[in-house]
Order: sequence, then structure tokens, then C-alpha cells
Amino acid sequence: MRNAALVLGVLGGVLAMFVGFFSFGYTEAIDRWGEVEGLFEQVANVDLIRAASFLAPLLAIAGGAMAHARALWGGLLMWAAAGLIYVGFGFNVFTMFPLGFCVLGGFLALAAGKPDEAKAHF
Repeated sequence: MRNAALVLGVLGGVLAMFVGFFSFGYTEAIDRWGEVEGLFEQVANVDLIRAASFLAPLLAIAGGAMAHARALWGGLLMWAAAGLIYVGFGFNVFTMFPLGFCVLGGFLALAAGKPDEAKAHF
């Protein structure tokens, strides 16, 4: 289960990076070149989008990487990444897989208590 959590966390983080690149770039482009009425408009909370664009992939990849050695910490980091993705970008066609991978990876990491090692989470 820890290996599956590792893979899901890293994949979720890589997919979240693509969403983050686009979102951060969109907010930056609107700041530089301005809005086009009815076509390109700035988002309501630019700082939240930019923070989620950076932190969510970072937390997901770190959580996935930690899932093998420290399943509790890795699972919590993946759930934090999923929360940031949902708050920052919402649930849509571009975020459904990063969200799903991070939530499922976090669940698998938290469920992998004793079977993989003699020592549990703590």
C-alpha cells in the first residue's frame, strides 16, 4: 500500500504542477497585459491561486516521497495538497485526477500501518 501511495502522490503532484503552471501563468499574463472584457479577466484571489500553484504540487510530491518511510506524514501531506488544489482551483476536468490521486494516495498511506513494517506510524 505504501508503494501505491508513493506512486499516486508523485503522479498527483506532477499533474498538479501542470495545473499550477497554467494558473500562475494566467494570473501573471493578466497582470502584465491587462484584461479583455468578457474573455480574459483576472481571478478574484490572485495570491491564493499563486500559493496553491506552488504549494500543492510540492506537498503532493513530498507526501508521495515520504509515504514509504513515514506513511502518516506522507498521507497528511497528500491530503493537505488535495485541500489546496480544491480550494485554489475547484473541482473541474483539469483537477479531478490530481485531486483523486492525492486523496486516494493519502488514504492508502494512512491505511498502511503495520503490514509493511514492524513499526507503525509513530
